[in-house]
Amino acid sequence: MKAVMRAALALGAGLYLNVSLAVQPPAAAAATAGGGSVVGQLAQLVLGLLLVVGLILLLAWLLRRVQNAAPGSQQVIEVLGSRSLGPRDRLVLVQVGNEQILLGHTPGSIEALHVLKEPVAVPASARPATPEFAQRLLELMGKDQKDKS
Repeated sequence: MKAVMRAALALGAGLYLNVSLAVQPPAAAAATAGGGSVVGQLAQLVLGLLLVVGLILLLAWLLRRVQNAAPGSQQVIEVLGSRSLGPRDRLVLVQVGNEQILLGHTPGSIEALHVLKEPVAVPASARPATPEFAQRLLELMGKDQKDKS
């Protein structure tokens, strides 16, 4: 994945350099090094902006394709809730299949404190809410968070 990102960024940078050189040839760049023409600068700005927007869309499409191709992308472990015990210590209630486990999380370890015999019913309103921007982004990408619960 990192190699694909590096290749996409290198391709984008190469395209940007080619576009900027095409907009203002080297001879004209030397002649107008002091001020430059407004039309040339505006064209370079617009082409650069279009390149960046296109690169963002390409990376979003690529990320979506990679996430859909990943095997086992469905979540089987779900965090139902957590409670802070101190600045660095937490209790976390986790559901794995039909089993709920209370975990103690410290900076150095995670320990199973108790396996609940009867699962605790967690209302939907008590679950962590997805921020509005993240929810809207998921909707735009075609992945509705509500479908998973």
